[in-house]
Amino acid sequence: MAGETYVDHEVLARHAADKVNVPSAEAQKRRAQVNHLRQRLEAHIDVHPDYDLVKLRAAGSTAKHTAIKRRAGEGSDADVAAYVRASSVGGVDVPESGLLEWVKDRCVEVYGKTKVADDFVISDHAVGITLRGTGLKIDVVPVLYEDEPEDKGFLVTRQGDRVLTSVTLHLQFIQTRKREAGRGYAELIRLLKAWIRQAKRTDPDLRCKSFLLELLVAHLWAAGWHGETLVVDDYPRALEQVLSYIANTGLQTPVFFTDFYGAGELTTSYDPIQIWDPVSPGNNVARSYTDADRKRLGDCAAEALEDVSWAALAPTKGAANDAWRKLLGPSFEGA
Repeated sequence: MAGETYVDHEVLARHAADKVNVPSAEAQKRRAQVNHLRQRLEAHIDVHPDYDLVKLRAAGSTAKHTAIKRRAGEGSDADVAAYVRASSVGGVDVPESGLLEWVKDRCVEVYGKTKVADDFVISDHAVGITLRGTGLKIDVVPVLYEDEPEDKGFLVTRQGDRVLTSVTLHLQFIQTRKREAGRGYAELIRLLKAWIRQAKRTDPDLRCKSFLLELLVAHLWAAGWHGETLVVDDYPRALEQVLSYIANTGLQTPVFFTDFYGAGELTTSYDPIQIWDPVSPGNNVARSYTDADRKRLGDCAAEALEDVSWAALAPTKGAANDAWRKLLGPSFEGA
């Protein structure tokens, strides 16, 4: 009947469980493999205490429990931060190509006895390790380490900059909010990732990294939108809130967090989008986005917002489902 909402929270939660979330058993397997790699390195360090590959830390969406199902050819199953003693490779400004070769050689030293050479492949900003038994691929990302506390070290960005950050503090940042908000917090992030992945299939020039979405959710959880808290237990409404924020602000308002630093410590920036790393006041995670990128993302969110609004008032179940398929992809089965 007209006026009925066909796609509600339960429908989107079921879609997330069936089509978006990494199944629990697979996620546990990924984390177990990361732990295995870490244990192998720790055993090697015990024998070679002056080893210059200092430690491994779980990183990325698998560690944060915000990973979504991979499609063929889409990146790695898990990320690991490899802390490299900076002085051993020529300092923080070492060329990335040489750094990745160095990390690959160290990975072969530690793990190569049970693997073949083809299992270690240098890719963009990482060394990929394929685990033949499970078929999983883990990306080992170097972090240049100068004995900073709290696992702080320098990552090399796509633009070649060195930015101080901490994967461990990133995990603390999101875990704090997940505890406060409940399970819907992480699942909302996964649904947003599914939306932006589908949007990029339609528009390959669209730019929006998943970390940016995580930080926008964190911001709205703290600040709300139009006087309303972020409704993480009502996915259609929460998605509408996030999309409305992107579309209506145009991401022209700086976003930052004070968990690990004060507002006065932020680096002066004139970047079109300013969304600051919650553990590093000198790292705008959107520094490479142009004003055209900002407008493109805002237009994409505005179009998606129209689809969400139309779906809420759609006269038939089929029309509502079609609107959500446009947002989340053809796998959406709907009500």
